[in-house]
Amino acid sequence: MPGVEVKIDNPTAEGEGEVCLRSRSIFMGYLKMPDATRAAVDDDGWFRSGDLGVMHEDGYIELRDRSKDIIISGGENVSSLSVEAALMEHDAVALCAVVARPDAKWGETPCAFVETTEDVDAAELLAFAKARLPKFAAPKTVVFGELPRTSTGKIQKFVLRERARELPSGGEE
Repeated sequence: MPGVEVKIDNPTAEGEGEVCLRSRSIFMGYLKMPDATRAAVDDDGWFRSGDLGVMHEDGYIELRDRSKDIIISGGENVSSLSVEAALMEHDAVALCAVVARPDAKWGETPCAFVETTEDVDAAELLAFAKARLPKFAAPKTVVFGELPRTSTGKIQKFVLRERARELPSGGEE
């Protein structure tokens, strides 16, 4: 709900909100991108970061996910970060990223892109994730291979979203 302050130290989903910032030194706008600037800054000058988090009593903000990375599967919100954290617990997983994959029945389902340190198959990783996550949050698809990164090492999720859209329907990869 835009513009509504969330309760401090409420780590539930109801206490989660978008992190918004306002200061003279925070953000003047995107260079030569007035439409993007208007979308990111509201009429009162609040910059909408796109980060979702909760604020604790000590004033620290715990970031939970990016709003664009939330997967809506069968009407349930799935945090890509929580799915990634569950998969990273597996000894064979070196790095992973989870994005939404279009699904005819559920709307979207989690799709995991995984770099491994040893041989592991998709069925084993899917069973591992299902044992640690709610059924709706467990990935339905696992794709093995190197993850695309920027020159600074950040995973390019926009590339993975495109790959997930292009995957053939049905079954795990």
